[in-house]
Amino acid sequence: MKIVTSSFDVDTKGSTDLIDITASVQSELKKSGLQEGSALIFVSGSTAGITTIEYEPGLLKDYPIFFEKIIPSKERYYHDETWHDANGYSHIRASLQGASFTVPFNNGQLLLGTWQQIVLIDFDNRPRKRNVIVQLIGQ
Repeated sequence: MKIVTSSFDVDTKGSTDLIDITASVQSELKKSGLQEGSALIFVSGSTAGITTIEYEPGLLKDYPIFFEKIIPSKERYYHDETWHDANGYSHIRASLQGASFTVPFNNGQLLLGTWQQIVLIDFDNRPRKRNVIVQLIGQ
């Protein structure tokens, strides 16, 4: 059993920006030389998340609309009174989404479904440089 940890940066636009990072994760797996195990994908920061969706134009519109309905950006958030950065909603969205995703791999390939991609979501109210950590456990 071997553990390999690496990372890569992603520039985002903020405002529930969804970015397909599948190829970057697969590249980290390839560099590791591991053939079978699990990949943990984690985004550093409290206003971004990681998930899996079908990365297609309809969902790229639906996802931000969904989050605006359940955690509206224009509501009053006590966090904003603390830091005056108007991004309280982004912290709650990221917390609900979750900062990590785990996917198995075999024969050096991520075991994702045909229409399944690994996606970084930046909920913050401004562009950011996000650091994505990939921790591979396997052989």
